[in-house]
Amino acid sequence: MISSLPKTKKPKQVVNRTVLLYTIYLLILASNLALSPAQTDTRLQEKIHNAIKGTFGTETFETVFISVPKELNAQTKADFSGERFFKVEGDSGLLGYAYVGTAPSMKKEFEYILMFNADWSIKKSKVLIYRENYGRQIGSQRWLIKFVGLTPEVEITYGETIDGIAGATISASSLTDATNDVLSSLKVLLKQAFIH
Repeated sequence: MISSLPKTKKPKQVVNRTVLLYTIYLLILASNLALSPAQTDTRLQEKIHNAIKGTFGTETFETVFISVPKELNAQTKADFSGERFFKVEGDSGLLGYAYVGTAPSMKKEFEYILMFNADWSIKKSKVLIYRENYGRQIGSQRWLIKFVGLTPEVEITYGETIDGIAGATISASSLTDATNDVLSSLKVLLKQAFIH
């Protein structure tokens, strides 16, 4: 009779160590593939610059940040803290205004810019950085053109004022809501005579 050898099991420590090492390897790999915050900021700044240059049709311009006081910012739906709201000035004077915001997509967030004429009507809307594979249709100028001309006096609603997009419902609805929040916030700033 042949005796069978006892089955050997990996000790629990060896399995845990293997899982730990594999996890560390994946984290290192993922961190090397992701953009660092500095790279993201540089990329975002470059996209903002290009959007303004293309929209206002000028190579030379200056952005002057508009600092909204905390008390007034608390009265608005959109966040005006930091360096997200500014005047765009060219050689001949004021070209318009711009607001850079962040909105949620299905699982992540995306950055967008709203550029305004001097009368506060939307000159152009643009998605700057979108981080998901689905919903990219919101970056289409064919859809974004629907925001052009809207003013702080207008309330916009996804699916009514702004048409929906198949395959990008969450992101399109989110951008519509964010744009509506910015417009209603500008209405507050205009009413308070903070901007003219």
